[in-house]
Amino acid sequence: MALSYEASGVRYDQLDAFKRACQRAAGATASALGSHGYREPPAVRGESAYLLEAEDHYLAHVEEGLGTKNLAADAVRVAGGRCFYREIGIDTVATIVNDLITCGALPVSVAMHAAVGDSSWFADEARAQHLVEGFAEGCRQAGAVWGGGETPTLRGIVEAPAIVLAGSAVGRIAPKNLRITGDVHDGDAIIFLASSGVQTNGLTLCRKIADQLPQGYQTPVGDGRTYGEALLAPSVIYVAFVRECQRRGLKLNYVAHVTGHGWRKLMRLDEPFVYEITEVRTAPALFRFLMKAGPIELREAYATFNMGVGFAAFVAPELADATVEAARSAGYDAWRAGRVGKQGGRKAVVVPALGLTFEGHTLQVR
Repeated sequence: MALSYEASGVRYDQLDAFKRACQRAAGATASALGSHGYREPPAVRGESAYLLEAEDHYLAHVEEGLGTKNLAADAVRVAGGRCFYREIGIDTVATIVNDLITCGALPVSVAMHAAVGDSSWFADEARAQHLVEGFAEGCRQAGAVWGGGETPTLRGIVEAPAIVLAGSAVGRIAPKNLRITGDVHDGDAIIFLASSGVQTNGLTLCRKIADQLPQGYQTPVGDGRTYGEALLAPSVIYVAFVRECQRRGLKLNYVAHVTGHGWRKLMRLDEPFVYEITEVRTAPALFRFLMKAGPIELREAYATFNMGVGFAAFVAPELADATVEAARSAGYDAWRAGRVGKQGGRKAVVVPALGLTFEGHTLQVR
């Protein structure tokens, strides 16, 4: 029987319904901004980052959580002895700042939220130090200061052996014309930037698969790494890509952080477009392993995981080659992957080479 993300206990329909309810209630509070000299830009609700607009700049704010990836790190350490909490620290920063930059904001300050069930979690000094070093490294990669944080002990809410990692970030857009607004047009090119693996999404399903493997996280995935090593590769931080495009004057019409909802996230923009992916790379070994071991059907895999694509940019076709070059010069593996088209009021992601189509109703985040 094939596995699905829903079968692992994660139902996006329920999560997204709550998010939409929050957006409606939150929108009613926007009048409070006036007394602070800010206002809420139109259509900002439902985007990855929240914007506050002033006369000469924008501020952006994001709150994000790591999810359950650190539970995989705990299991791998028990099985093999290696501590991956430096990677976990980088992951936590990555999941925050990669959302922040989707509006064009460059991160200024990042804060950590580390909630435990028992303060004894911090008694393991090696593990705690690895986490500290990784979070600091993530901030350095993002070009941001680590501004502070919170370490609550939540007995009865968080299990005693566990830590819940999350955080927030503030970024700035100045001058204001650097904002990424969703100015997408028929014929725009789609640029993909590679991921390092699952990054921070789909770990609940990945952990479920580990439980049914005879060798667990020590199982080889076929690229010289164990399952645990491949899962715990640190996430790519894409801040330098956005910064380099801004430095070169390359207009990013829209960008998407490919996390939850897999490739469906390409159609996060509210306006209806068809996103056709014509250059499909072979999925990295980890994802091929997941599909076989689950088993996970092809459609479910691309609807859940990033499948080797961590970030996407939509640009005018005449800027496509220059955008790929900017990404590569900043250290990213990038390629021209497809095009955006107008087909009346249709909204979909289409991948002809894989026989996959995700219609607009399969992504309901607004």
